[in-house]
Amino acid sequence: MTLWEAVFFGLVQGLSEFIPVSSTAHIVILGRLLHLETPGLTFEIFLHLASLLAVIIYFQRDLVRLALGSLRFLFTQKTCQPEDKTAFYFSVYLLVATLITGILGTLLSDLMGDGIKAMPIVAAGLLLTAVLLVLVERAQRIGQRELSDLKWTDAVVIGLAQTVAVFPGVSRSGSTLIAGLYLKMARATAVRFSFLLAIPVLMGSSVLALKDIQTGDLAAIGSSALALSFAVSFIASMISIIWLIRLLEQQRLYRFSCYLVLLAGLALYLG
Repeated sequence: MTLWEAVFFGLVQGLSEFIPVSSTAHIVILGRLLHLETPGLTFEIFLHLASLLAVIIYFQRDLVRLALGSLRFLFTQKTCQPEDKTAFYFSVYLLVATLITGILGTLLSDLMGDGIKAMPIVAAGLLLTAVLLVLVERAQRIGQRELSDLKWTDAVVIGLAQTVAVFPGVSRSGSTLIAGLYLKMARATAVRFSFLLAIPVLMGSSVLALKDIQTGDLAAIGSSALALSFAVSFIASMISIIWLIRLLEQQRLYRFSCYLVLLAGLALYLG
């Protein structure tokens, strides 16, 4: 892999992982358009780990609060604060949504096989995300539900929404944000649920994929290309996280819809 390709794929992965435009679709489409070979599994794992590190660093305070609050609720219930109970149950909801996605997502991936990355499917996923982004903004269902107002049914709905993102073109962050906003969560609550849910998903998918890494992959890619792509993906992921949060505050998610429609048309043309 050339350094140019390493920068390109790192940038695409980082920028598109957390905004609602589907990182997988971008890698597939742009790789085909620019006649670049789609990176192998080992390279994809490194890119996902870079995005994982970015979201952990950005939300480190939230992670510490959740961990400490859950421990206080479990071991000092008589003296714990209401926010400790909220932290514990929110952690449980994240686990429930992760389990739903892990089980159903694996079943769907195994069922569809390699055909899941066919261009018509990618285009359909992009169009679905575009339509849902417009609908959730125009419906004006955005409410004020905070973390303390969430229930296990919210975790189930968001887990199911995230499962749909197994189809290339359907954005993981987009599907979870749309579900959260539809459930009348406050924007800050929907953001926390979506981004914190990305941590176990990215971590779990990377760990599960480790067994499929082929011997010699690292040597074939090259240490320089791996290091460069990791750094680029990390920086781009941080930028995309900050950018999306600001757009959510301005209620401008629908702006991604036009771009997704154009990208879907490009996918159909290339297909």
